[in-house]
Amino acid sequence: MGLFDMFKKKTAEPQAPAVPASIDAQSGVDVLCAPVSGKVIAMSEVPDPVFSGEVLGGGCAVWPEEDVVYAPVDGTVTVTMGHAMGIKSDSGIEVLVHVGVDTVNLQGKGFTAHAVQGDRVVAGQPLLTADRAVIAEAGYKDCVILAVSNTAEFASVDMSVESGSSVAAGAPVVSVARR
Repeated sequence: MGLFDMFKKKTAEPQAPAVPASIDAQSGVDVLCAPVSGKVIAMSEVPDPVFSGEVLGGGCAVWPEEDVVYAPVDGTVTVTMGHAMGIKSDSGIEVLVHVGVDTVNLQGKGFTAHAVQGDRVVAGQPLLTADRAVIAEAGYKDCVILAVSNTAEFASVDMSVESGSSVAAGAPVVSVARR
């Protein structure tokens, strides 16, 4: 393999961020990691009434600084929609990772999946790449939403960082406490 081939291989696959363990068995609290690096906002600040009203569950969002979106937990991909993926964590948390507001209208344009339904993923593994330029060109917001769709099954779903904080991909951002 030549030098150019090594370079192509390195740039072809997004590098996974370091992530903490996704569950603290002693406390009964699961940790969801930031799917991208950027500025974290409370769910109530997401510029979409469905997400800001927590209709699809509690969590948070991140205004991204990068295009690669990583798995926030270990689990199985339950659904892929181009701009979004659902993951059922090993401990039963149903997580929706949704890129952008109204990006469903792009019908997959600008998104490249790195996982498909049925795949086993680990926290920090690349899920998809979103071309933020395509999203902006279409006039949509590109926040990456992290929602626990089965929030009602837990004692609490809380942000573990201050809204407005900068985080690295893989940093703990949401705590899910069991009943």
